[in-house]
Amino acid sequence: MMHVSLIVLERALASSITIPLEMLYAARTLSQVTHGNNQDLVIDTVALQTKPVTMAGGITILPTAELDNIAQTDLVIVPGMWGSMAKTLRKSTQLIDWLKLRHNEGSTICSIVTGSFFLAEAGLLNNRSATTHWYHFNDFQNRYPKVKLDKTRFITSDSGIYCTGSVNAARDVTLHLVANLFGDTIASEIAKHFTHEIARSYESLLLSSLRQDTHHDELIIEIQAWLQKNYPAPIQIASVAREFRLSVRSLNRRFKAAADVTPLQYLQEVRISEAKQLLKKSNLTIAEVCYAVGYQDANYFSGVFKKINKVTPAEYRQLVRSKLFKVDDQE
Repeated sequence: MMHVSLIVLERALASSITIPLEMLYAARTLSQVTHGNNQDLVIDTVALQTKPVTMAGGITILPTAELDNIAQTDLVIVPGMWGSMAKTLRKSTQLIDWLKLRHNEGSTICSIVTGSFFLAEAGLLNNRSATTHWYHFNDFQNRYPKVKLDKTRFITSDSGIYCTGSVNAARDVTLHLVANLFGDTIASEIAKHFTHEIARSYESLLLSSLRQDTHHDELIIEIQAWLQKNYPAPIQIASVAREFRLSVRSLNRRFKAAADVTPLQYLQEVRISEAKQLLKKSNLTIAEVCYAVGYQDANYFSGVFKKINKVTPAEYRQLVRSKLFKVDDQE
């Protein structure tokens, strides 16, 4: 039996708990109903006492379990808090001690935004990579100098401990955790219901050292989301700049500073990433894949694809299809 504990605290951001809760519940239901998976996953909302807890925004949650009654759990989700952390930490010794015990027993722990303060206070982040909400960077760094605060990423992963720098990142890290619990097929299905992005590898998003999708420039994040949504259409960088009220020069400079690539390079990576998915999972011809991802010239598309992946689209399709068939044969 697998067990998940979602910590419920007064003044916590309800979304930092409800997003993982809803996604994990949906994944469990989908696994049971459509895939015949009878894996038993228990999901508990956990507080000091099983009485109503009022979270930020006035949302009240009735916990299903008490902290002291959870002696074993596989995954812990620690919420972000609203406001200053100092007072909250002084009142949270019971939770902090409990987190130490769960970590020592091998539980995976995931903090959402300022939830990382609880982990740092417990000493669990010493000499480990971590992040938190950008507004609290200075406070966090001053309080916990032994923590390797990574200001460039929205998600960090180090020795079974995950930290996120925004509530939105809770969705991405939960998809990764869903993939670990239920497999990539269920995670991909859950992604269709909870995200609008193109299909991608949650493992590479979390663990890659690349900065393209793990920075804190909110305007560039909006532009990246726009490019991910509109990549099949003809796109001129000048038009993108006008869309977001920037000069082309400012767009290129700011995008490069945040994502370490230019907008055009990022668009190219989005298109090629989607092309790889289509080559792997669809029966579209190479020319049809080319047009589907926004290129108008199949020869140019093939050249770009080979430059990035070291193989042509046709060779890539043959490679990934053969791997899929081998897996199927083994089953």
